[in-house]
Amino acid sequence: MRRGGVLAPLAVLLLVTGCTDSGPGEAPAAVASSSGGCAAGRAAPDPDRPVVDLAFSLAEDRRTVTGTETVVFTPDLPTDELVFRLVPNGPDTTSRGNELTVGAVRGADVGGGGHEDAGAAGPGGRYVVALTRTLAAGESTEVALDFTLRLGGGGFERLGTAPDVSWWASGAPLLAWEPGVGWARDPFTALTGETASSPVADTTVSVDAPAELTVLMTGDQAEPTRERDGRRTWTSHEPVARDVSVAVGAFTTAETDVDGVRVTTGVLPGAGRDPARLARETAAAIEALTARFGPFPYATLTVPWLPDLGGGIEYPSSVLLASTDEQVLVHEVAHMWFYGMVGNSQFRDPWLDESLASYAESVTGQPPAAAVARDLATEGDVGGSMADFADDRAYVRAVYVTGGAVLLTARERSGADAFDAALRCYADAAAWTTATPADVAAALADLPAALAVLQEAGALDPEDLPR
Repeated sequence: MRRGGVLAPLAVLLLVTGCTDSGPGEAPAAVASSSGGCAAGRAAPDPDRPVVDLAFSLAEDRRTVTGTETVVFTPDLPTDELVFRLVPNGPDTTSRGNELTVGAVRGADVGGGGHEDAGAAGPGGRYVVALTRTLAAGESTEVALDFTLRLGGGGFERLGTAPDVSWWASGAPLLAWEPGVGWARDPFTALTGETASSPVADTTVSVDAPAELTVLMTGDQAEPTRERDGRRTWTSHEPVARDVSVAVGAFTTAETDVDGVRVTTGVLPGAGRDPARLARETAAAIEALTARFGPFPYATLTVPWLPDLGGGIEYPSSVLLASTDEQVLVHEVAHMWFYGMVGNSQFRDPWLDESLASYAESVTGQPPAAAVARDLATEGDVGGSMADFADDRAYVRAVYVTGGAVLLTARERSGADAFDAALRCYADAAAWTTATPADVAAALADLPAALAVLQEAGALDPEDLPR
C-alpha cells in the first residue's frame, strides 16, 4: 500500500510502501473467474457477503480509540470458528507504539470468548473466536467484539498521530476469510507491505470525536450529528469495503464531482496545500484510470492529506495521502480497482495489487523504453509471496519496479488495445472477489505474448496458465 512512484528510484520507493483454513501462501484450488470471452458487465458482489458495523470513539487525548465491531458472517464453507487479523499488532506498527486489544466478545454462537493466536508473529496478530457449533455453508452467525486501539506516533503508518490529526486504518479486527478457501492464517512479516486477505463487506462506520475536528473516512459520509457535550458523531456506509480508514483532524475540506463520483479532500493547518487543487488532481487521476480500466468502483473517494511523511496508503473509497508526488496519488487511486474491487491475498500474491497499481501509473505518460527495459532486467521473482523477499529493497524492486515494467512490456508486445481490453475483462469478472494469478492468465488467454512475459518474470506459474 505505501507507495512512491513506480519505476522511480529505489530510494523514493522505500519511503512508501478452523474447519477450513488456508495455510501460509496456500492458493485456492480453483480460480474465481472463467476463461474465454469477456463477462457481460461487471460482476456483482456476493449477496451473502459479511455485514460489518464499526463504532469508533476517539478520546480527548486523541491517542486512544475505543470501539465495538459487530459482524454478521455467512461462510461459503463449514467452519466452527471466526478468525480476525489484528493488523495494528504487526511488527511494523507495534514498533511505533500502536496496539489493538480485544475485550469482550458476544454472540449466540460464541463459546468462551476469544483468544489471541500465539502462532502469529508479533503480539496477538490473530484473534480466534471459537463457536459452539459448526456453521454449515450458507448459515449465518452474529458476533460483537469490543476493542481498544492505542495510536502511536513517528513515521507514516496506517495508524498514528501528529499535530492536529489522528488517523487509523485497519484499526479494528479484520475478518480474515478467503471465499472458497477458508481462514487466512498467513504470518506477519517485517517488510513494509501488507499480509492480509479480507472479503468485501457491507460496512457501516460511525466515529464519535471532539466537535472541533472533522472526520474523513471510507464510505459515503453523512452530515455529522449536532454538537453535544463537545462532541459530534460522523457516519458513513460503504456496501463493498474490505477494510476501512479514518482520519480525524482540523481539516479544511473541498469537494468535486467526476462522472458521478463525489471526491472529498482535506488538508491540515499550515500544510501549504489547497484542498480544491487536491480535489482536481484526484478527479484527473480518476478520469485517466477510468479510461484504462473501466468505471470507478465506488460512489465516493475521500482523500485526507496527512503530514508529508512519505507515500500513501489506499483503503476502499479512501486514500491516506502523505506525499506531494502526484504519481503517488495516481498509484493509490489505481488501488481502488486493484485491491479494493479486485481483491487478492496480499501475503501470497502481492503483485496482483502492487504491480498492477504501479503499472497503472503509466496512464499519465508512458515511461521511456530504456527505463522499462532496465527495470525489466532487475533480478527478483515478481510472483513471490511476502515470505520470499529478504528485505524491503528486494520486495520493492521485484513487486513494484519490475512488476510494473513486466506489465508495461506485456502490453507493448501484445498490443495496447488488446491488452487493455483483457485487463478490463479481468477486473470486471473478478470484481469483489479474491483473485489469483490464474484469473489474470484466464483473462490473457488469447494474448500468448503477454502470458510469456508474465511467466518469464515469475508472475505466472505453469499451473496458472489456461489449459
